[in-house]
Amino acid sequence: MLGAGGARGFAHVGVIQELHARGHQVVGVAGTSMGALVGGVLAAGGLDGFTDWVRSLTRTDIVRLTDLTLGAPGLIRLQRVMRELHRFIGDIRIEDLPIPYTAVATDIDAEREVWFREGPLVAAMRASIAIPAVFTPVRIGDRLLVDGGLLNPLPMAPTMDMSGEVSIGVSLFGKRPGLHLGLPSKESSDEASADDAEIATDAGQPPWTARLGHSLAESWPVRNLNKLLTPPPPHEKVFEDWPSDVNLVDLLGRTLDLMQGRIEIARTVLNSPEVLVWVPMDACGILDFHRAEEMVELGRRLAVAEFDRMGL
Repeated sequence: MLGAGGARGFAHVGVIQELHARGHQVVGVAGTSMGALVGGVLAAGGLDGFTDWVRSLTRTDIVRLTDLTLGAPGLIRLQRVMRELHRFIGDIRIEDLPIPYTAVATDIDAEREVWFREGPLVAAMRASIAIPAVFTPVRIGDRLLVDGGLLNPLPMAPTMDMSGEVSIGVSLFGKRPGLHLGLPSKESSDEASADDAEIATDAGQPPWTARLGHSLAESWPVRNLNKLLTPPPPHEKVFEDWPSDVNLVDLLGRTLDLMQGRIEIARTVLNSPEVLVWVPMDACGILDFHRAEEMVELGRRLAVAEFDRMGL
């Protein structure tokens, strides 16, 4: 199972490469968001060509692939990206793939996750990667679909009926060695303390989704968003209702990080894979797609260490 996590999801490629290098065969794959994209390319037999392509991408290439929108329910449409992906997956349907595949998306209206196990592969992948407010949602039939990571960041359940000797998961919400997962204790759940706050931090490093606004601002004029509107002066200085150091995309990213990270912890506790490779959250920004080569190599190094430890 391949988890959600934006550009850091290129680490999935490195984990898959290490599996193949050790003589193992992937007999089924389920993915959410970037995990659904990489998993879909793998299932369609296009992973080698896809890997060569993403390794060559520069920051300029990423900007050229970005089709910004105005007045749409998302900043980016992803039409150019999907045209490139079509080169590696073609028009194949999920039920015709050589290995079982499931992509997880979220149905906003029905408020539940959706498993794609049939239909056009490209449509399932596009629905699963639709990060709300960042990438435009898609409508398939009567369903309005967004990123599957909202409800299922690491899809274990869809793999339960797949054949295979060992279940392997790749989480993109890992912590650096020595850091806590941030699970609140019974005593700390009702009130916060200085010690609690120190444990909850990631060694002073913001989570990858918190840097979403910064990544966008580097390439597009999002940094001027707050300057377009002037907040009214407060009647009393009891609280600041327009923090100047936070913009809309920053807040969205941090909210998604908190939500998906906690959901993943809860779901893996109840139903965890036999082997789990953790990729640190701060490995790269969510939109740092020009760092694909670095992430692929990171995924492979992490896989080597975990596979060796588990005797895989």
